Amino acid sequence: MSDSFDLVVIGSGPGGYVCAIRAAQLGLKTACIEKDNTLGGTCLNVGCIPSKALLSVSEKFSHAEHDFAGLGIDVGKPKLDLKKMMTHKDKVVAANTQGISFLFKKNKVTHLVGTGSITAAGTVEVSGKDGKKTTVQAKNIVIATGSESTPLRGIEVDEKQIVTSTGALTLDKVPASLAVIGGGVIGLEMGTVWQRLGAKVTVIEFLDRVLPGMDMEVSKEMKKILGKQGMEFKLGTKVTGAETKKGKVTLTLEAANGGSAEKLEVETVLVAIGRRPYTAGLGLEKVGVNVDNRGVVEIDDHFQTNVPGIYAIGDVVRGPMLAHKAEDEGVVVAEIIAGQSGHINYDAIPGVVYTFPEAASVGKTEEQLKESGIPYKTGKFPFMANGRARAMAATDGFVKILAHAETDLVLGCHIVGPEAGTLIAEVVAVIEFGGSAEDIARICHAHPTLNETVKEAALAVDGRPIHI
Repeated sequence: MSDSFDLVVIGSGPGGYVCAIRAAQLGLKTACIEKDNTLGGTCLNVGCIPSKALLSVSEKFSHAEHDFAGLGIDVGKPKLDLKKMMTHKDKVVAANTQGISFLFKKNKVTHLVGTGSITAAGTVEVSGKDGKKTTVQAKNIVIATGSESTPLRGIEVDEKQIVTSTGALTLDKVPASLAVIGGGVIGLEMGTVWQRLGAKVTVIEFLDRVLPGMDMEVSKEMKKILGKQGMEFKLGTKVTGAETKKGKVTLTLEAANGGSAEKLEVETVLVAIGRRPYTAGLGLEKVGVNVDNRGVVEIDDHFQTNVPGIYAIGDVVRGPMLAHKAEDEGVVVAEIIAGQSGHINYDAIPGVVYTFPEAASVGKTEEQLKESGIPYKTGKFPFMANGRARAMAATDGFVKILAHAETDLVLGCHIVGPEAGTLIAEVVAVIEFGGSAEDIARICHAHPTLNETVKEAALAVDGRPIHI
């Protein structure tokens, strides 16, 4: 007899494990299938968590090397112990993945190790690494298999010299030179790590800007700041080939709109042109689940596919590929399956770039508002005018708030600056509650804090900032 569950979740990333835990809390007999040895998916194992560990440590290394002396801290030239840094990263990953195992046991979620494949509505086959197959029955199935690095035609990844973000987390030495193909979040974050540690980093981006999904002003500011830190950029450029020879990789580059080719020789190449839904081996075609031409699983407003009882969340469905978006969807779909109602406001999902300074965004960009013809007002405040930022010697960047010109409803916020990922939370909450720029402006903010930049930007929407 096969095991039977109220819910089987395929994938244990942020969307999958959160969905499983919430379903179990609601009284559903729940199982979660994971093909890898550890829980947590890409995010906890080879994504968000290890990259932030390296970003945090490399930031400290960079500050010690370049900034401490000017602040009266004489430590000399810091010495890098890359092996110890990687050990720290691995410990962070282990603590987080073990934490998920503990939560599964605490909430009585059954952990099934193997690759899940839907053989029919209500039936999932689990294939173990030993080749053994078992079948489980499920009243409901949630696909939460996440995403994988998008390959670049003509570039063969070996995860040693030509790497994805996964390989970039495990390099055994600092490359003398690193070409990053793709100027998005992953490319800039991992490029920043190795640039801080001593690599000469060149970012190659097909479009004419970095961070193409963010507000244009943020893109320009980030390029300027990262350029000052030593990062080089080749925008409007495509990579048409790569040749590996004698410990070097020679890339062939052309202008995005065509032109004569040029060569760039580097020690290591990071391919970071984006991610695509991971649905390999799921059996979606066999059971008739609709998938669009980009590999995105099609769902309705309740996360259900066209096949009753089969749901999908996270990176395999529409919307931004963000761990916290997947988590919220996991909670909501579990509550829907349990007979409750759920809510997600996709205009109130923040995005963060964890460089230094950070960049953070929520809601609409100026370009989107202009394209939609929505009348808006802008309030902007620089960190240079903030007392706490000056005290921290971290004055690059700004806060920009966009509000409806007639109702003052907050439509978006875009921040480049220290702790931007934390500062954006206040505006996310205001957008979620349908608040106005005036609401932010009238809230008492502690002094001296970085949060005062948000208040001042809100005041600037009405043309009345105090400190500029």
